[in-house]
Amino acid sequence: MGLFDQILGAVANPNQQGSLGQLGSIVNTVQQLSDTYGGQSQRTGTDPSTIQSVLSIVGSQVRSALQQKQATDGNEATQTLVNQYAGTSPNPEAVNSLFSPQIQQQVAQVAAERTGLDTGIVQQLLPLAVPLVLKFLQSGANPQAGANPVLNSFLDADGDGDVDIADAIQMASRYMQK
Repeated sequence: MGLFDQILGAVANPNQQGSLGQLGSIVNTVQQLSDTYGGQSQRTGTDPSTIQSVLSIVGSQVRSALQQKQATDGNEATQTLVNQYAGTSPNPEAVNSLFSPQIQQQVAQVAAERTGLDTGIVQQLLPLAVPLVLKFLQSGANPQAGANPVLNSFLDADGDGDVDIADAIQMASRYMQK
């Protein structure tokens, strides 16, 4: 089952934290990012798909960091970190909790190279992009059972690497427009 299917399941399951309101707030935040940093009339001169590319790159790095956290500290500690830093507001602590300063610089450089955005703009996006990815992952949390199928799917236990947070957010946006 794909990541977006897991998210829709979380929205439909009253025992999980996911809701249409939560999904809508994530999609709205991504749209605001696109308007602020990616709109044609804005200073960067890029299109909204560039923001999705940044989210994809950041999401991939978040997955690596969470996989490492899960391997060293376990599932519960990983879920706690997701719950602590998930949000739709900028939070530099979320970035610092997952990435060392060197990794933050690498993420910004890779995203800049792949998207054409300035490294400084990508660095400005990180404090919002990281909590947003975590908010998306938090949707699957089930406080009673202590499980989170969305997080598990994102961490891609079978290692096939076909998880992309930007694709899931894009599908959520289309779903919300229905």
